[in-house]
Amino acid sequence: MDYFIIVVTTVAGLYFHWWLYVRIKRWMDRDLALALAGNDEQKKAFMLQQLASARQQKVKRRDLPQWLEAAAATYPTV
Repeated sequence: MDYFIIVVTTVAGLYFHWWLYVRIKRWMDRDLALALAGNDEQKKAFMLQQLASARQQKVKRRDLPQWLEAAAATYPTV
């Protein structure tokens, strides 16, 4: 019974750390996209759409900053 408790708590701890790691990565990516948008609410929505597009295209995380900067440059200015 002791081994069962150890296994369950270890698996739960590993899952929690994985989940937290994934959430922090998503928060950092979202923060980057919003930082590139500045204070413009429409550009923020545009950049969040671009972030979703990057995830759909499976852009690697190391390439994401350059990809988002290029996407921000294509935002139409008035």
